[in-house]
Amino acid sequence: LHEARPYLGGRAASWPLDPSDPASERIDNCQHVAMGCCTAYLHFCRTVGISRWLSRQRELRFVAPPTTERPELFRFRDFPLPAPLHLVPALLGLRFLSVGDRHAVLRGLFRLARTAPHRLERPFSEWLSQCGQPRSAIDHFWKVVLVSALSESLDQISVRYARQVFVQGFLAHRKSWEMVLPTAPLGALYGDRLEAWLRARGATVRLGARVLRLHTAAGRIERVELDGGETLRADHYIVAVPHWRVAALLPDSVRGDLQRRGSLSLQTAPIASVHLWFDRPITRLRHAALVGRLSQWLFTRSGSGPTDGRDPAELTGTSGSEPADPVPKRLHYCQVVVSQARRLTRCPAEEVIRQVVRELADIWPTVRQAQLIHGRMIIEHRAVFSPLPNVDFHRPPQRTAVPNLHLAGDWTQTGWPSTMEGAVRSGYLAAESVLESAGRAEPLLPPAPTAGLSRLLLQPTPAERRRH
Repeated sequence: LHEARPYLGGRAASWPLDPSDPASERIDNCQHVAMGCCTAYLHFCRTVGISRWLSRQRELRFVAPPTTERPELFRFRDFPLPAPLHLVPALLGLRFLSVGDRHAVLRGLFRLARTAPHRLERPFSEWLSQCGQPRSAIDHFWKVVLVSALSESLDQISVRYARQVFVQGFLAHRKSWEMVLPTAPLGALYGDRLEAWLRARGATVRLGARVLRLHTAAGRIERVELDGGETLRADHYIVAVPHWRVAALLPDSVRGDLQRRGSLSLQTAPIASVHLWFDRPITRLRHAALVGRLSQWLFTRSGSGPTDGRDPAELTGTSGSEPADPVPKRLHYCQVVVSQARRLTRCPAEEVIRQVVRELADIWPTVRQAQLIHGRMIIEHRAVFSPLPNVDFHRPPQRTAVPNLHLAGDWTQTGWPSTMEGAVRSGYLAAESVLESAGRAEPLLPPAPTAGLSRLLLQPTPAERRRH
């Protein structure tokens, strides 16, 4: 494994709080969240031994929009009903939506689930309009869920991927909607722990080893050239870099295929994270969705911060739940995530931090008494590729025209949007491609569970498939 950066993890990594001091406290570049429907990701975490540092959240919290009289908190959890009915009472309990909006959302979810395949490649904003969804329901429900999940505006999201978020992410199975949060630094999990796991199994891991290009001979990859002139040879090569970097590495034939497909110019979207350290707790909540604000999700954790560079076992003890007093001087850390953050790329960080703190103070008065010790905004400018209509047409398969060259990355054909699940699925599919090339075809992706009633209710009927 040759990684150009000095650490593993890619966009799910931790950075030094002080860039001039690599030994300083580390912070995650952004809060990364999985769901119960992320079967490949969860399988991967179990396989490499890091699942003990994942915490399932069986209740979501929504803070009512500022248009309401007071910032009321609404709890969202399942009920003892079969999927997809298990979340209907929770949706009806979101009283920051009017009664009419709640019923419109339920009708919309049922209609979305049964949308015919030929109707999926169009903007979701168009679908919402044709479905007659009220503006308030769009702003306070559909937008809240989808912008957080896909980090794009509704006019840049296809019906296909909006449907996937709600059907696979909430309705298909009783556990699919549960949020999964890491309780240790991303750098410790996908960096230190994963690197140790790989080395223990005989893998060679080289950090700071930039690959310059792949060289071909007789229609196959013959060798890889590293920065510095070193060359290496292998039976198979998996290229797992972002789509905007892959062209420089590939032979002309494969690069030409990707150019014709449009894979090298996928649109991307940024995600911003605002990291705040207070001198006291501002809320006892671990997380909350903030409706109708610049701030979209709040995540909290006590201690100096989420990433002080320690081993996950030291941070979480034996329970795999909460960090165990990571630093002597306790500050109280929270992170606010803003998805689809293009407008923030043009704003001064101090201005954004002030607005976020004001919004938190409007919800939790304790913020007004707390002292903000430090604040920092991090923007991942190309955090995800945009889930536009027909985007899958531009995504390449893992197998290439060169028999011993394979692609991986969330931008390849995975059936998922740009997520950790999509990234892991791409790796499994690339491994399947290697095995198939070696004459050992073997499925590696774990199946996604779907309840029987969900299969019955969430598929379009033959008449709906024919309808235009």
